[in-house]
Amino acid sequence: MAEQFEKSWQTLNKDLDRISALEQATAYTARPLVAAGGALAFMALAGIMAAALIGFDPIGLIVVAAAIFGAYMALNIGANDVANNMGPAVGARALTIGTALIIAAICETAGALIAGGDVVGTVSLGIISPTAVAETQTFIWAMMAALLGGALWVNLATWVGAPVSTTHSIVGGVMGAGIAAAGFGAVNWVMMGQIAASWVISPLLGGLFAAAFLAVIKSRIIYRPDKIAAARYWVPILIGIMAGCFTTYLALKGFSKIYTVSFQNALLAGLAVGLGMTFAMRPVIRRQSEGMENRKKSLKVLFNIPLIFSAALLSFAHGANDVANAVGPVAAIVHAVQDGGASDSVGIPFWVMLIGAVGLSVGLLLFGPKLINIVGSEITRLNAMRAYCVALAAAITVIFASWLGLPVSSTHIAIGAVFGVGFFREWYHERVLKVVQVDLTSPPELRTRKKVVRRGHFVTILAAWVVTVPLAAALSAALFYAMQFITL
Repeated sequence: MAEQFEKSWQTLNKDLDRISALEQATAYTARPLVAAGGALAFMALAGIMAAALIGFDPIGLIVVAAAIFGAYMALNIGANDVANNMGPAVGARALTIGTALIIAAICETAGALIAGGDVVGTVSLGIISPTAVAETQTFIWAMMAALLGGALWVNLATWVGAPVSTTHSIVGGVMGAGIAAAGFGAVNWVMMGQIAASWVISPLLGGLFAAAFLAVIKSRIIYRPDKIAAARYWVPILIGIMAGCFTTYLALKGFSKIYTVSFQNALLAGLAVGLGMTFAMRPVIRRQSEGMENRKKSLKVLFNIPLIFSAALLSFAHGANDVANAVGPVAAIVHAVQDGGASDSVGIPFWVMLIGAVGLSVGLLLFGPKLINIVGSEITRLNAMRAYCVALAAAITVIFASWLGLPVSSTHIAIGAVFGVGFFREWYHERVLKVVQVDLTSPPELRTRKKVVRRGHFVTILAAWVVTVPLAAALSAALFYAMQFITL
């Protein structure tokens, strides 16, 4: 009897295990459908909002389609671009991915609505002359094709797991649609050459600055006999540098809508805030470090709070700057429909800005975790100190590039900084510490996989960067021809 009872329990446990496995598999397969459903619902709401404000006549339907495409682009920017800001903090375990998503969503929306530019160039940084596509219908289809082509490429890159520049994507889209509409002569090739140069300049500057700050931390804090005493001296200075850099960064890039600040005044404001923060943080760091063990792991705690603030500030500045990539072409289409023809610059209606701002957050919440995990933990291992170097490098590179007048990509800077930290660690361990990270007797392919920087991600991301502009251009040109054919 006891034996039969035991067998029945075993059978029941097996059945329950099967049911549990089925439930887990169902949840796993349903998750992407929930995200896709949420994205479609948001795009539908954007179209309904546009229809309610503009109307359902033939002209209104054009604006509705533009609003839906703009919502789609905003979703993709949120899914792909925001990972650069939050990925390092999540990878360093300063934030959980849930907390990071909430902070980023709030800061992205706030940045877009509070400090987002209210006027944008209709043809994205002067890539195409407005006179080349002055005919209203041609201009509308060109902007539609550019917006949809750029969004499709960013969507594909997110699916592949490659963080790409959404600015370059929309620039490529505008270029391709402009060429299809008016020929190669309509393109400002000098500007395109500067953008192509930024593919190299942005990641190199980001990587060099991140490696330089990590070198300072290693030489002045980590490998000192008394690590705690060294941290009490250097961490307030490093936090002051970060505060000064972000003050300058936000003055230049985040608040242009509210108040225009010259480069010199932004630097002076950053210097004042940086010095003040350095002195203010000395007693704070001293209290935090009391009773800490004299080892490397203890130091990470001192960088957590500055890292969280830096991620939030980067998200705010990103929302302020990159929302125009989603809503700029939409605003241009609304202007062309209501006033006729192209213009050098147009105002962005509030409802259009709202679609872009909310779309960034919705895309981040629905699809952001994949890229956040790749940036934060799969390219190279990050702790709070390394992630701090990435965040600081991102801010200081933008400032340096603004001073030189170089067009740079925030995405390329941030990812370049992550690679810079990883490659510097490889060099430092092998050349300075004389520590071999992998077994030299193992096969070459196994040694490559065990390197500090994942070579597979390096190749994938580099390839995605190289093809962003031409692929977005090809997609938008094909879409422009298709729209022209449909409306004949």
